[in-house]
Formats: sequence, structure tokens, C-alpha cells
Amino acid sequence: MSGAVVITRPRAQADGLAHAVARLGRTPVLLPLLEIAPLPDQSQLCAVLAGLDQYALVAFVSPNAIDAAFAHVGQWPRQVALAVLGEGSRIALARHGLDASNATVLGPLDPTRSDSENLLASLDLAQLAGKRVLIVRGESGRELMADGFRAAGAEVTIVAAYRRSVPALSPALAAQLHALLAAPNDWIITSSEALRGLFDLLRRLGDAEVEKMQQQHVIVPHARIAATAQALGLARVTLTGSGDERLLAALQSQK
Repeated sequence: MSGAVVITRPRAQADGLAHAVARLGRTPVLLPLLEIAPLPDQSQLCAVLAGLDQYALVAFVSPNAIDAAFAHVGQWPRQVALAVLGEGSRIALARHGLDASNATVLGPLDPTRSDSENLLASLDLAQLAGKRVLIVRGESGRELMADGFRAAGAEVTIVAAYRRSVPALSPALAAQLHALLAAPNDWIITSSEALRGLFDLLRRLGDAEVEKMQQQHVIVPHARIAATAQALGLARVTLTGSGDERLLAALQSQK
């Protein structure tokens, strides 16, 4: 009999996938491994977004970045292109009324590599020389995207739109982790940061729990997350490519 499907997305983004998992006849378990919160001071974010029409391209690193930014955006300037890393971000844009019919939305050509490297390789960077590019992200993040745009001659602005953190190891969370590791389950991991945070929590519970996690099956949408999983000693990693439909297809293939 199949075990549970552990969904580790932030709580606000987990319900749709959980309902889809349940429709497959599987039992979803919500285990948010990242907590997303607005910035205490959003004045810089608001100031930057007020000047959107100054940019040739605005790149969003995640659905969280999109949702946080669009809380302060009225009408999107039609001439400003948007860049996203994965299908989840395209869905987030659609929630805010933007898609290919009314905006220029760019993204990686390879759906299995929804990361900054593949985005940069998929864009015509020469067209950005001498132009302004805005990157909307969390309080911290990799500099690779910004460095790539700068190398192409673009003037890059980075603005933080939200704060993310690993949850505290409460007694309730510790009990949930112990229970989930007592049996084989399928874990959907959609963030390298969340996966590293999970192992930090497990190390506090003891080596035995780390070893149990290393034997669990994890399903990941990006090659970079798969590499993180393998570096952490996970023995069973399924790489699907971006989009919930691919994650669900991987679940259906499990016997």
C-alpha cells in the first residue's frame, strides 16, 4: 500500500497540490518547510515598483516574489517584459491577470531546469545591453542571475519582496517528523533551501532520523534540488521538471 504524500511547500501554496494528490487516491500531509512573511518595512519595495516602466525586464525568482510584489502593483506596464523560472510562477502571474495574451512572459526553455542558469541561457541577453533589469526575490538569494544580466551589459536592480525562514523545531513538529519517518512515504520537495532546512531540523532529532530520511523517496521539480538531495545522501530521488502536473505524474508512476 502506498504511503502518504508529504507536501513541503509554504502553507499558503499547498492546498491546490494537496487536493490534486487526494484525487489520485493518495493521502496528502502538509509539512511546510518554509515560512513566508512580508517584510516589516516595505517602503523600498513600494518605491521600486512605482517605477516599473523604467525597466526593460522584471525577473521574479518565485511565486512568492510575484504574490508579494503584486500586492503593490496596479496595472502592469505592457512594454515591460517579465521573466520567471518555472510553471508555478506562470500560474502565479495568471492569478494576477497576466499571461501570454496580454504580457511578454519569458522563461527557461528546458522545463526540467527551472533555474537561473537555464533562464539566462534561454534569453536573448544581447538585447538587454544598456537597459535596466529588476530582480524581485526574497531577502537573500543567489547572485548568479544578477551577475548574468550584468555581464550582458544590463543595469541591474535587486529588491527584496518577502522574508522566508525554516520553522522552529516545536514539540508538535518533532512529533510529526518522527511519525512521517516511521514509514516509507513520498516527499514532494520544491525548494533546495527547504530541503537543507529539513535536514537541519532532523540533525537536531538525531542521526537515526537523518538516516531514515535518506531512505525516503523524494520528488523534485528542478535539477538543482535533485543535486542538493543527492548531496544530502538521499538515495531515491525522482526529477520531474517544472509544474504540478509533472509532480502528479511521478506519483502516479509509483507502484
